[in-house]
Amino acid sequence: MRIRRTLGLVLAAATLAGAGAVGAVSAQAAASPTITRQECTDAGGQIKSVPYGGDTCTLPDGTSQRIT
Repeated sequence: MRIRRTLGLVLAAATLAGAGAVGAVSAQAAASPTITRQECTDAGGQIKSVPYGGDTCTLPDGTSQRIT
């Protein structure tokens, strides 16, 4: 009985560790892309300043990216 409980705890810990690693990778992949001011203007984009939100670049195709 004690071995089953220990094995169950080990499997639960391994499952949580695996889910944490997958979550971190997914969060990084979902992060919004950034662009520099020069890249924005070179691509024909317009720079907009958002109060308390920083600057964003709106590209001709309608997408927006944060400026770094």
